[in-house]
Amino acid sequence: MKLINSLLLSLVTSLFIYSPAIATDSLESQVIIQEKTILYVNINTADIEMLADLLVGVGEKKAQAIINHREQVGLFTTADDLLAVKGIGPSILEKNRPAILVDTVQKTDS
Repeated sequence: MKLINSLLLSLVTSLFIYSPAIATDSLESQVIIQEKTILYVNINTADIEMLADLLVGVGEKKAQAIINHREQVGLFTTADDLLAVKGIGPSILEKNRPAILVDTVQKTDS
């Protein structure tokens, strides 16, 4: 009889472990984990540290190439303009596209 009671207790306990409330909590946790905060990088004004820190696959060398390009050629008008920078290919561009901001408005001193 003790064996049957023990088995029933185990069965009831296991049913509570797989209850829908626990499954819902698990799904909510998954949603929270998947949410991200995106930091935008204005490729026309960002310095070398910001470019290297916030763009995936961009270190200081590529960040300097971005800065050199915008100083020599002019401001970027679209994110796709980064493809003209040596070392920036389609893969790096696509990984960073959601974070790239292209603001071409020049600030003036009033």
